[in-house]
Amino acid sequence: MESQNYEQLKLSNQLCFPLYVCSKEIVRRYKPFLDEVDLTYTQYIAMMAFWEKSEMNVKDLGKRLFLDSGTLTPVLKTLESKGFITRERSKEDERNLIVRVTDEGMALRDKCASIPSKMGCCVHMEPEDAHALKSILDKFLMNFQEK
Repeated sequence: MESQNYEQLKLSNQLCFPLYVCSKEIVRRYKPFLDEVDLTYTQYIAMMAFWEKSEMNVKDLGKRLFLDSGTLTPVLKTLESKGFITRERSKEDERNLIVRVTDEGMALRDKCASIPSKMGCCVHMEPEDAHALKSILDKFLMNFQEK
């Protein structure tokens, strides 16, 4: 029986493990800032998408956030109940659900404007390193986008 090399199974050799841990830690550090504005991290990234483009269908939002409709639906229902967005069926195609940010949702942007700088203080990373990391992660994410 030949000897197996299990070096590839060591946590220290995985790219996915530090990405997973960093993601969890970042979201954990966002939590106190997001609690102040009554948002979860997923609600926050959805609102950021709406602050950039005030109207989009659920499918496009899902592509943008890398989330499926099963994850997005409860997030959007909660944001709607808070008065930050509205949802309605497209008149051209009933299958499409159009989501629009409300005036209250746009006003929330002012309350969230300081969150990125607060997070910057928590992360302790040189701006050049943060820029390089983001660039690498953007390239990595391009591999997951549907062609």
